[in-house]
Amino acid sequence: MVVFRLITFVLNAFILRFLSKEIVGVVNVRLTLLYSTTLFLAREAFRRACLSGSTQRDWSQTLNLLWLTAPLGVFWSLFLGWVWLQLLEVPDPNVAPHYAAGVVLFGLSAVVELLGEPLWFLAQAHMFVKLKVIAESLSVILKSVLTVFLVLWLPHWGLYIFSLAQLFYTTVLVLCYVIYFTKLLGSPESTKLQTLPVSRITDLLPNITRNGAFINWKEAKLTWSFFKQSFLKQILTEGERYVMTFLNVLNFGDQGVYDIVNNLGSLVARLIFQPIEESFYVFFAKVLEREKDATLQKQEDVAVAAAVLESLLKLALLSGLTITVFGFAYSQLALDIYGGAMLSSGSGPVLLRSYCLYVLLLAINGVTECFTFAAMSKEEVDRYNFVMLALSSSFLVLSYLLTRWCGSVGFILANCFNMGIRITQSLCFIHRYYRRSPHRPLAGLRLSPVLLGAFALSGGVTAVSEVFLCCERGWPARLAHIALGAFCLGATLGTAFLTETKLVHFLRTQLGVPRRIEKTT
Repeated sequence: MVVFRLITFVLNAFILRFLSKEIVGVVNVRLTLLYSTTLFLAREAFRRACLSGSTQRDWSQTLNLLWLTAPLGVFWSLFLGWVWLQLLEVPDPNVAPHYAAGVVLFGLSAVVELLGEPLWFLAQAHMFVKLKVIAESLSVILKSVLTVFLVLWLPHWGLYIFSLAQLFYTTVLVLCYVIYFTKLLGSPESTKLQTLPVSRITDLLPNITRNGAFINWKEAKLTWSFFKQSFLKQILTEGERYVMTFLNVLNFGDQGVYDIVNNLGSLVARLIFQPIEESFYVFFAKVLEREKDATLQKQEDVAVAAAVLESLLKLALLSGLTITVFGFAYSQLALDIYGGAMLSSGSGPVLLRSYCLYVLLLAINGVTECFTFAAMSKEEVDRYNFVMLALSSSFLVLSYLLTRWCGSVGFILANCFNMGIRITQSLCFIHRYYRRSPHRPLAGLRLSPVLLGAFALSGGVTAVSEVFLCCERGWPARLAHIALGAFCLGATLGTAFLTETKLVHFLRTQLGVPRRIEKTT
């Protein structure tokens, strides 16, 4: 999986050097939003309703219900396609040619993907995880390869390139599922076949069940309930893209640069902080008891949880500060290496520097919320979710106002504000939780003055280095800038090693705790 991601990352970086930022904005924001919105409206509620049902069900009725996603996809793709073509701003044909064809093909690709929905559900319901990983990874890589080929050999095709690549991606994805289940159902000796509710590939097609009912109306009503619940969530999840698309706060070029920087910045959160958050949520959930105050639980468990939380907060703070301090001086160089002048000039470096600050808040929030959600009672979680809903709604308004004031950086500032409020909520809960105990895990957010001085000195040195050595003075100057940054990073980490002995001990001995707990359960 890591190899697939690395290959895709390299191919995307290569593609960017042959594109304008306006093309990137139209594809990554406008057309991708059409695709994701169509899929969400047509299938999300069906997935949640069918996956939450009992295994003791009439599978024919469930599969029939899932087949309804295809005609729904046709409806939504036609309706949203009309909106995208008639109500929204149309890009300049000289900058992004063949926009209308792009809308049609992205909508068609969503419909093609919906044709594989019954197969996807069957794979999910029976835990065919490897199939999903291989199918999605293979589809993404082949899509990137096709895009590279078309960009190099047929650059005048414009949006045709990315539209055909998207259609190719969904076709390969569906074919992976079709080929897998065709082979599986055609092998009577397969052990997996015994657990499946179908014996032939044709059993997956729509059909009338024995009792004459085409669908299970209980599941259908549940689907409608999930649709109403998740509609607002979709708006909030894709909030930035909806604001950019419908309110015209940024031009297509700025949209493209923001989307690339946002994806680059979120890599750290997805690859480093998210696995830590997920692992230690399990740890805290097993060690602590919900509905109980810290003084009413086993004090040994409470002490262990406090020590681990303190060290995790320290680790998150150090990691986030390192990214923020060094990211400030190396954002322009990183963008230049990744995407060339398109990213390293203009608003790109400012965006990535701002995102480095956001990564610091993401790191701290991930740790505080993984403890908070593990220790909260059900009522507290419900109240917290309501607050998060209100915050997410205010984020849309704030992002609109800030982007009007300071451009695309406004989206990141709005995210920082939102994340700051969430961190404050979690810190207040942690403080209350340990108020009557002798443990003070929030001490993990305090660093030694010597280490803070090392960060400040490194930030100052690398900032001066960027002015004199980067990024238009050739590769010898760039390498000198990188070498100086590596030296400062080593000195800072060495200072952390000498001053934060408690964290060093934790890293050496305690990171195995979640794994040991999983093995014993």
